[in-house]
Amino acid sequence: MSLLIKNAQIVNADKKEKQKQDIFIDRGQIQQIAPSLKVKAGKTIDAEGLLVLPGLIDIHVHLRTPGQEYKEDLESGSQAAVKGGFTSMMCMPNTRPVIDNAMIVEGILNESRRLGLCHIVPIGSITRGQKDQELVDMFDLKKAGCLALSDDGKSVVNSQLMRRAIEYAKMVDILLIQHCEDPLISAGGAMNEGVTSTMLGIKPDPYISESIIVSRDIELVNFLGGRVHFAHMSCRRSVELIRQAKKQGIPVTAEACPHHFALTEDAVRSFDTHTKMNPPLRTADDVEAIKEGLKDGTIDLIVTDHAPHSKEDKEVSFEQAPFGIIGLETSLALTITELVKPGILNWEQVVDKMSTSQARIAGMESKGVIAEGYDADITLIDPDLEWEVTPEDTASKSKNSPFFGTKLTGRVQTTIFGGRVVYQDKLKLVAAR
Repeated sequence: MSLLIKNAQIVNADKKEKQKQDIFIDRGQIQQIAPSLKVKAGKTIDAEGLLVLPGLIDIHVHLRTPGQEYKEDLESGSQAAVKGGFTSMMCMPNTRPVIDNAMIVEGILNESRRLGLCHIVPIGSITRGQKDQELVDMFDLKKAGCLALSDDGKSVVNSQLMRRAIEYAKMVDILLIQHCEDPLISAGGAMNEGVTSTMLGIKPDPYISESIIVSRDIELVNFLGGRVHFAHMSCRRSVELIRQAKKQGIPVTAEACPHHFALTEDAVRSFDTHTKMNPPLRTADDVEAIKEGLKDGTIDLIVTDHAPHSKEDKEVSFEQAPFGIIGLETSLALTITELVKPGILNWEQVVDKMSTSQARIAGMESKGVIAEGYDADITLIDPDLEWEVTPEDTASKSKNSPFFGTKLTGRVQTTIFGGRVVYQDKLKLVAAR
C-alpha cells in the first residue's frame, strides 16, 4: 500500500530541513520528497508538529532467542523496538544455544521476515560457544546473513585469538564488536569500584577492567589494520583512549548506552537490582566523559544494550542478580531528555548516532537516511511530549528497568517499516482524499 506523509519536518544526519516536505512512499521505498505533493496514496499521515527521522537502528540488542523466550522473544522484542522508534536491530549471540552457526542465523532471519515488524539481523559469536578458545567459521556466518560478530557478555580475552579474529574478519569484511572486560580484573564484581562500593559492601569492578581491553584492541588494530567496534563504553579512560586512537587514524568505533549517561553509581544505593548492568554504572565524572565523547564524535553510536530478564531473575540479592536492563522503549526519550534538552547534542547528531552511523558501521545499505530511493523506514516523534515510564506501558515481556516512575520528554508517535505503519501512538491517520 502506498503512503503519503504530509507536512514532514525532516531531520537527517547532515541537515534539519527548514521547509516542510511531503514524502510519498510506495513498494517499500521513498519515491518522492517535495513540498505539497499531489499524488494518490492508500493512506495519508499528517506529521504537523512532529519531527520525521530515519527509522532508528540499534546494533546492540539481546532478544533471548533461542533458548530463553520467557524473557523475550522475537515478536515481543520487535514490538518493543517499534514502540521505541526502531526499524532495524541486531541481536547479540549470548543465547542458548549460542548463535555460532548458520542454521541458527537462518532461523532468526526467517522468523523476523514472518513477523514483518522490523529488520532483525543476528550477530554471530566470535568464538565457538563464546568459550574464547576457537574461532567460528566467519565466512559461513556472513554468508548466512550476519553483519557482525561478538562474544558480548564476555570479552575475547585471549590476545592471540583476538589477533586472529581481527585478521580473519578483515578478510571476510565483517565487523567485530568487542565487549571490553578483563574478567581477571573485574573478578565477578557487581558495581563500580570506589567509595560507594565500599560503603555498600558490594563486590567491585574497577574501570580498568574495561579500559585495559580497549587499550589492547586499539594496539591490535593499529598493528594489523581491520576494524573493531567497542561496545557500551562507560568510563572516562576508555573515552580518552578512543579519542587518541581516532586522532591517530586508527579505525576503531565506539558506542554508549543511555543508562551510562543518565545514571551514576549512586543509583545502586537503593540496592535495586534494576541498577545492575555490565559494565556497571560509574561515577559522575565518567558520565560527563561519556557526554563529552558523544558531543565531540569520539563515541559514534547510542545503543540500548536491551537485556530483558524476568521478575524472578531480578528478585534476588544484588550480587546474585543477572546484569542488564531493558531499553528499547526509553532510549530515544532519555537521549532527548539528557542530551538534546541540555544542548549537548542537536537533532542532526541524534539522527547520526541512532540511525545513520549505525547503518554505516553495520553495513546496512539503503537505511539510515530519508531520501528518494532509500528504504521507507521512518520514525515520527513528538519531541516535546512529556510522559512517565511505567511497567504497564511497556511492550517488552520483561519489566527490568530502573526508569519506571521517571518523567521523560519526547515520544514516538508512529513507526513505519518498509512503507507500512507498524506502530502508532496518537498520530492522526486519515484516509487519502
